[in-house]
Amino acid sequence: MASMEEDFPRGGTERKKPTDLIPHEVDNLFDTPAKAVKKKKKAVKQDEAPKSKKQKVDEENIKLNTTTTVQILHLRDLTVGTLMLGCVKEVSDFEVVVGLPSGLVGYLPICNICDAYTNILNDKLDTDDGLEEVVPLSKLFTLGMLIRCVVSSLDSAKEGHISLKLSINPKDVNKALNSVALKPAMTLSGCVESVEDHGYLVDIGIGGTKAFLPKKSTSSKQDLYVGQYVLVLIEDVKDSGRVVRLSQNPQALVKACAQTKQGWTLDNLLPGLLIHGCVKRVTPHGLIVTFLSSFTGVVDFLHLDEDKESTYSKGQEILARILYVQPSTRQVGLSLRSHLLPPGGAVLDLHFSERVGEVVQGCQMTSLHHYSGALMKMLDGSRAFVHRNLLKEPKEELDTNHLMSQTQHILRIINYSPIEQIYQATLRWSSIETPFFSCQDIKVGQIVEGTVTDLQKHGVYVRIGEHIRGMIPRIHLADVTLKNPEKKFYPGLKVKCRVLLVEAQKKLLILTRKKALVESTLPIFQSYSDARPGRISHGFVVCIKEFGCIVRFYEDVKGLVPMQELTTETVTNPEELFFVGQVVKVKVLKCDEEKKMLRLSFKSVTEEDVREEQIAKFDFIVGKMVDARVCRKVLNGLEVSIIPEEVQAFLPTTHLSDHVTNCLPLWMALEEGDTICNLMCLTNYKKKGIVLTKKPHLKAYIEDGAIPKNFSELQVGMQMVGWVKNIMPYGVFISFPYGVFGLAPIANMGDQFIKETSGIFDIDQTVVAKVTNLDEEKQRFLVSLKLSELSLSENEFHTRLIQGLKERRNISEMRAGRGDSDVLWKLSALTVGDQMKMIVGDTTEDGSVMLTSDQLSGVTVLASKYHKEGVNLTPGCKLNAVILHIDFVKSQVHVSLRPKLNIKKEKLEKDARFTAKVQFADKDFAVVSLATTSDLTFFPTRPHLNSIFDSKKFSVGSCLDVKVDDPNCEDLAGFPLISYQSSNAKHEQHKPNEERLGELMKVTVKKLKALCVLVNLPSGNTGRVHVSQILEFPDIGSCPTSVLKVGMEMEARVIGGRAVRAHNFLAISHPDYNISIPELSFLESKLKVSDMVNKLEKYKPGDDIICFPSKYIKKEQLLEVHVKPDIMGAVPLLAMCNKLGLSKHPQRLFKPGQALSAKVVSVDPKKPIQFSLSLTGTHKLEPGMNTLAMVQKIQPHKGLMLALPYENTGLAHLTDLSDSYTEKPLESYKEGQIIRCHVIEQKIKEFNVSLRPSRLNKDKHDIVEDPEIQSIADIKEGQSIRGYVSSVNDQGIFLRLSRTITGRVLFQNATKYYMNDPKVLIKHVGQNALVAAKVLSVDSENLHVNLSLLSKDTGKPDLLPESLELPLRLTGEEKEKHDKKAAVKRKRTLSESQQDNENTEQKTKRIKVDEECRLVEEPREQKETLKEKKKKKKSKKEDSDSGVEVFFRETDETVSDKKSGKVKVKCKEQEPNRLQVTSSFPWESTLGSLTPFAPADDNQNSSEDEEEVKSKPAKKSRKELKQEQQNTEQKLSKLEAELMDTSVRPDNSTAFERLLLSSPDSSLLWLQYMAFHLQATQIEQARAVAERALKTISFREEQEKLNIWVAMLNLENMYGTPDSLQKVFERAIQYCEPLLVYQQLADIYAKSEKIKEAESLYKSMVKRFRQDKAVYLSYGTFLLRQRQSDAANALLQRALQSLSSKEHVDLIARFARLEFQFGNSEKAKSMFDKVLTTYPKRTDLWSVFIDLMVKHGSQKEVRELFDRVIHLSVSVKKIKFFFKRYLEYEKKNGTPETIQVVKQKALEYVESKGAEATS
Repeated sequence: MASMEEDFPRGGTERKKPTDLIPHEVDNLFDTPAKAVKKKKKAVKQDEAPKSKKQKVDEENIKLNTTTTVQILHLRDLTVGTLMLGCVKEVSDFEVVVGLPSGLVGYLPICNICDAYTNILNDKLDTDDGLEEVVPLSKLFTLGMLIRCVVSSLDSAKEGHISLKLSINPKDVNKALNSVALKPAMTLSGCVESVEDHGYLVDIGIGGTKAFLPKKSTSSKQDLYVGQYVLVLIEDVKDSGRVVRLSQNPQALVKACAQTKQGWTLDNLLPGLLIHGCVKRVTPHGLIVTFLSSFTGVVDFLHLDEDKESTYSKGQEILARILYVQPSTRQVGLSLRSHLLPPGGAVLDLHFSERVGEVVQGCQMTSLHHYSGALMKMLDGSRAFVHRNLLKEPKEELDTNHLMSQTQHILRIINYSPIEQIYQATLRWSSIETPFFSCQDIKVGQIVEGTVTDLQKHGVYVRIGEHIRGMIPRIHLADVTLKNPEKKFYPGLKVKCRVLLVEAQKKLLILTRKKALVESTLPIFQSYSDARPGRISHGFVVCIKEFGCIVRFYEDVKGLVPMQELTTETVTNPEELFFVGQVVKVKVLKCDEEKKMLRLSFKSVTEEDVREEQIAKFDFIVGKMVDARVCRKVLNGLEVSIIPEEVQAFLPTTHLSDHVTNCLPLWMALEEGDTICNLMCLTNYKKKGIVLTKKPHLKAYIEDGAIPKNFSELQVGMQMVGWVKNIMPYGVFISFPYGVFGLAPIANMGDQFIKETSGIFDIDQTVVAKVTNLDEEKQRFLVSLKLSELSLSENEFHTRLIQGLKERRNISEMRAGRGDSDVLWKLSALTVGDQMKMIVGDTTEDGSVMLTSDQLSGVTVLASKYHKEGVNLTPGCKLNAVILHIDFVKSQVHVSLRPKLNIKKEKLEKDARFTAKVQFADKDFAVVSLATTSDLTFFPTRPHLNSIFDSKKFSVGSCLDVKVDDPNCEDLAGFPLISYQSSNAKHEQHKPNEERLGELMKVTVKKLKALCVLVNLPSGNTGRVHVSQILEFPDIGSCPTSVLKVGMEMEARVIGGRAVRAHNFLAISHPDYNISIPELSFLESKLKVSDMVNKLEKYKPGDDIICFPSKYIKKEQLLEVHVKPDIMGAVPLLAMCNKLGLSKHPQRLFKPGQALSAKVVSVDPKKPIQFSLSLTGTHKLEPGMNTLAMVQKIQPHKGLMLALPYENTGLAHLTDLSDSYTEKPLESYKEGQIIRCHVIEQKIKEFNVSLRPSRLNKDKHDIVEDPEIQSIADIKEGQSIRGYVSSVNDQGIFLRLSRTITGRVLFQNATKYYMNDPKVLIKHVGQNALVAAKVLSVDSENLHVNLSLLSKDTGKPDLLPESLELPLRLTGEEKEKHDKKAAVKRKRTLSESQQDNENTEQKTKRIKVDEECRLVEEPREQKETLKEKKKKKKSKKEDSDSGVEVFFRETDETVSDKKSGKVKVKCKEQEPNRLQVTSSFPWESTLGSLTPFAPADDNQNSSEDEEEVKSKPAKKSRKELKQEQQNTEQKLSKLEAELMDTSVRPDNSTAFERLLLSSPDSSLLWLQYMAFHLQATQIEQARAVAERALKTISFREEQEKLNIWVAMLNLENMYGTPDSLQKVFERAIQYCEPLLVYQQLADIYAKSEKIKEAESLYKSMVKRFRQDKAVYLSYGTFLLRQRQSDAANALLQRALQSLSSKEHVDLIARFARLEFQFGNSEKAKSMFDKVLTTYPKRTDLWSVFIDLMVKHGSQKEVRELFDRVIHLSVSVKKIKFFFKRYLEYEKKNGTPETIQVVKQKALEYVESKGAEATS
């Protein structure tokens, strides 16, 4: 349950804690001023809170407004009904964008203008006339016009923003006015209600009042429209305000000022009124002004006159205009800006600015208002206002002191406020750095990323930036049209799109998410001028007509693909091939820019054209330096795009570094979108494209310029830098720039002797090569990689080290910068040499210790066996660990626990010499510690590019003599820089050996190892003493090297030498002895006698020897041991011990160098490991032994095939696996498992073994449920017994009771039901089924056991269920009556058949046949002995017996034998040879239908008969008869063994003829006979055999005959003429199924590469078998194999026209699979997409598609496909199946993060289904 909740947590998303919402970072934990500031802010709020509450209470009690503070108008201050003065900024079809005070923006819908205009809209919609005659908003409103408006709604949008909707409806704006309040000289806003002859009726929103505006009083010379907004002046009021005459005199309107006598109140005060006021108070943030005698208003700092800003004083008279009126708070906002005062105030000239989006630097903050914002002054003197929310990042706190302390600021202009005539800006870095701020910043064809905000029927809306929204049309959501896009797209989803269309003025942004368009690297057609003839680009189908397809590109560019340009084949209906929205590649044929017409083609596009189009815009030069962006990661490299040209290229993983071990981590650290700098163009292949490299040595070599560009420029002795291209057994091929490559033979790969080329160099490894030979004729050359022949730089040793470690630091930094994984972040923070506290954990199989640490949670920390020596490893204890290596690929850290590395470091000096010890090593670098200090540093394991890694030299614990070049190297991050002590680092020179064979000398022990001792010789050289040469008779279990101590002097004799590099033992006479280490001996026998090394011939199997373990090879599962200096041995795992528990950890059984007693199993002097040894005390297997075994193969019908010690094999039968049988006896075993077994007996090729506990532990007397049956005597009549079902056939059910005994259950004893067909029983009784039976009878002589499975005998349920409704079997009297009737019928049938047979015998001839007649062998479980058969035949034989009657009986007795198909030989001298058949006897036929062999000669037979009568043999004694019978049986057994050996193939015609007599219908024999003649080039004889076969094989065996016809077609195709082949073909289609013959001949043509003949034949097949689907599939496979994709596509269209519609889906799917295998994978994906779009619920096709994509697609494509599948509208069971497959795929190929994503999606799916169920 816990694991389920861990994978799928309950309850959906987790509720965030308050601390999670606002992350709080503290740079200094002891920094207290921040808290003080916070308290101060809180105090301010507490002081102001009571005031605000009191103020509200006072405002409720008084009618006049009183204001004490000045702030700008905030959005939060607005309520429905707030009146404001606005400026028209933008006019669209359905709304008007209005600029409001303080930079606010509102939207005026088309329905909020006036009632008259709304009625017109409704009438037009009701009559369906459209809106063509309606006056558009652009004619009703002028940009820059000032309007009076009111807030109509404040709705919250989906993204959390507030949508501010306005209204200018006079009924809303002038709501507080009535007819009585109307006075002359008042200014009101209204809308034209109707147009009259002499003027206009204006709606001023006052009920009962008619307002008329004469035409002569209008300010415009043009007529006004219904709904047009007007600002009017009341000239005259009549009839108590019921009739009002208006005027639009501009001069009067400008000067009209609100007067006290007009009766204005706070309720009906309107924005836009001009008033006279008096300054009541001057504040830092603005003015408080009184006007109309008793009203109070505020002027914020944005609306002060710039020129008079510092001159305002208390009591000063001013002229102002009302900006807004808040009904709830009764606050009135005023403006003193000159553009709103006379003579202006009607229309503003500046209502927009082109600088919106501009980033401005060097701005100064002139003032900061805490509750409002800041004023900024830009370099050109203009001002900008930054709202307080935009002074900081969203989740940060505002630090005003920090802002004021900065002298200059960088801001971005985000808007222009026309009311204040000031820019609005932001200081947020997130907004300043964003690449897209407005639609003008986005270009067509650009790749953008956004977030889904809304999903509509017509498409998906995406937010690109803070102020940009785009739309993805429905057909552009994916490569195929989605029927249910809501299942894939949801708000908040991140999407990657490409821009199709941009209209900045309309703020229209159209995007596409089609993968083919987004990832396209082809040129973009933004205009018709870009579409030049011959160019290729991606487009999408927008329309399919009868005359062709219309394809659209970017912007509004589109063209036509005519019918003849669609495909290479004729197309009648293009809708069957293409669909709207499909992405296609097109080639421009013709372009007319003036007429904007394009003529395009699909069929003219080729892959080479596409590649050339991509590369054409890039100037490729070998050695050119470029930067590239990672587009896609593939298994062998990176697909990149060269910037800025956006040309596709490939960067192989192995070309990321010169160091092999750095390439894969670099590949893993790079992600899609990363930019890689300083890449070099290497090659440009037609198929592969441009290949880049980042190898430093290769780049430096190419930059030098002296590079041979072709073979003619090569010279012997030239030294070049290249990379390994291919590794062959005879050498390696080296590739160089400009496509030049040479061969380095195995002899020239290194200075040392190399046996095999594998493992020396890696593919693409950088090497330096020297040209040694040139072959001018063949244009080939040889190179050498030997370091001794190269001139290398002295600094290369350090350069490679510094460069490689720098790359590893870069990997660490890139991993840390990702931040996508805590584990990687922790690993990147580690450094080699760091010391940490670790807790000891478990020990692994290889002896390493796992450690844990709180700082490295989730990281695997390991200390190898070497690094834990001498340390207390009690689990749970804490130890100091030193970091040696950080593995980013496996997320592992290797550490050392050795105390010597934890001591305090010492100061190093330059040129100091040390013995460095290797602590960790890989193929490129080793971490070493300097002796007597704890300093760690790095050392290259491959000092030069061509160096061969020596694993023994750099094994952990080995020592190197080094000197310090730089104690504190900056390039190594402070680590010491060291090198070899010798001046020449290329080679380690050794002095020639001065020692002679057999020389005695005094030596000093220098160093002790497990398997040898290094000693100092008198000559100063180093010698070696093998562990076997220390003690004559070492104690078993002891280590001989432990008796010696360093510095001890010993007497030794030279017995040979050992190679320095290969470490092979060398004799003194060896030619390489002068560069070897002397081999010595301390043995007294060697000191006294000059006989040197033991010879291998002295040892034989079974000898006892002493050996010394070296290492356990886990891969080969053997222990490598040393016997003598020149003799090695191997102990297989099964021969290492006899206990099963010890075999689990074989590497722990013995220590290296420990003396062990072993027995020789086998000796092979030709192998490097000459001995096969055993440590168990035995060297061969014998019956009765217990031994270990390994499961080699599981055979369900037999048991377990086991690998036994000493290269033997054994069989554990099913009945020998346990003392208690189980239903599935083999289920608990698996291949490779180690088990214990008991050897029972030995056969010719294998042993019989038993796994029964009663055999393995004979001392224990446990209860055995199923005793072992060793012989027939162990079975008693009436006994209850269990066994396994062996087989079920016509003879009954056969049970395995033991290895050798099988019992039979007759059908009447198997079930109480009667069955006509035994197959009914087979369905319910499976093979190896465990059943209980009762023994009915036992025939010990013939080894027959009859059993019963009836319920009354076993007490178990019947084998067959009652649900089958079978009749019960007859018993008692009913059965007797039935048997009597059957016997009468049988007699009648027998007499008739005898009479017919006698007549037949008189007409036939007899021939003499061999004495050996062949019968069909019965199954192994039913086999009877020859003795038993002879007795049966003898008892049934009569003197007057006719051959036919005997044959009848034989057939009856051997009916089961004849089904097995095996041949058995039996000799009968007394009976004549009769006809034999190979199939079961047809009981329904008469005897007359059988045709015996014809006799050769009647006279001869008659004479023979007379001789037989005359010469009656004498009666033989019983002893002679028994001896004769034994001899006959031996002959038969010998002949039977020869004929049973199927591995022996006949080698002459006679043998073939003999086999064909027994199996005349076997096409296999006939084909082998034909092949026999063809091997002897006997073509005519082979033809004759084929003709015989056609005549001999029964007409019923159609398949057998077809095989012969196919062989004849092959024969004529290879050795005949076209005419002879045609004749055979015509004959074959007459006798066989024509379609099969056609297909076989087509395959023959294809395999023999007769393409034209095959294509001609396939076309004939399509015409003749047009209704057969297999023909089209076969032809399609052939075409795609020949790379004829267009022809295959045309064939598919033809098939769709010919076949029925129900076969279309399967046919298209099969063709798509063929496209995946042999054609274009993109086309295959499109075909699958089209089919699955039409049939989305065909989950079988989805499954096939997924399998193919897993094999041929990328991980990204597979994940996208899985995401589509799990959103299908199918049953939950099917979705569960796909989720399981998704999870299995991620577990195999993904990461823990992707696995969690799948689990989360599954949880969301379950929750959604649960929600649907509840609703």
